[in-house]
Amino acid sequence: MRRILLSTAKILISVALLYLALRKVDLTELLSRFTVTSLFWIGLAIAITFLQIFVGVLRWREISAVCGAPLELGRAMRYNVIGSFFNQTLPSAIGGDAVRLWLVARAGAGWRAATYSIFVDRAIGLIALAVLIVASLPWSYTLITDAHGRSALLLVDLLALAGGVGFLIFGALNWRWLKTWWATHHLHACAVIANRVIFSRSRGPAIAILSILVHVLAVVIAWCVVQSIAAPVRFSDVFLLVPPVMLITMMPISIAGWGVREATMGLAFGFAGLAANEGVNVSLLYGAVFFIVGAFGGLVWILSAEKAAQGTAPIGVPE
Repeated sequence: MRRILLSTAKILISVALLYLALRKVDLTELLSRFTVTSLFWIGLAIAITFLQIFVGVLRWREISAVCGAPLELGRAMRYNVIGSFFNQTLPSAIGGDAVRLWLVARAGAGWRAATYSIFVDRAIGLIALAVLIVASLPWSYTLITDAHGRSALLLVDLLALAGGVGFLIFGALNWRWLKTWWATHHLHACAVIANRVIFSRSRGPAIAILSILVHVLAVVIAWCVVQSIAAPVRFSDVFLLVPPVMLITMMPISIAGWGVREATMGLAFGFAGLAANEGVNVSLLYGAVFFIVGAFGGLVWILSAEKAAQGTAPIGVPE
């Protein structure tokens, strides 16, 4: 019953926020802006989304190896593509993570190693996003002249950065009770792995580059969407506005971020002196791109060996 109520609440939040955001959009006018060129840009956005998934796979494989859950490249890519489908269908922005965890654990890695690999991967991605936003703050403050917008941006980013830094500091603590008390044992273990990965001379630079690249590709996807409807928005605007929106969208309070993303993007565009309805337009098409990619992931899931073996003996991981 608790899960049903939570899922219902997320659905209602998505619907309510989408309704409020769509009040600013003229769908007829938006559709009239589509041309043959628009299809090219949307197709390019879809292709870059698959590239973003692949970059995420490269990072995840590095982290999984440290967690004791090594993955083949093809298997990891398949799991991430399948995860993109469940990100769109489960009542959360991180539903795909739960499915990836289940797939890795069921493939023979075990629940602990699988959970650690997914949690650390998500934590490092969040830290990289917060660092990217902090690095761009001088330019963001120039773009966003609204005092409330500046305060909101600073608050959200500092909270994310403080959480990330606190997580890493937590892993650096060597108090014995952190490793034995049930409430801190697993979280501390994940923090230790995150430190080991980030500050590793062999893995750290690659992890940092891949993490930043994932978020830069999200900006490029949004830019392709902007080009598809010839919105009067510069690339620099997209680069500064999209990462904070993605940070807020990570909050698991809606279905695949729908509603939260549209409302936040509209506000961000308004704070930057741009048309709020263009922000909603871009967000809707951005979400549509990920929905299409998710649909492909659903097809991969239906045809996968994991789906065929569902309910039978675990699938072993090749040595």
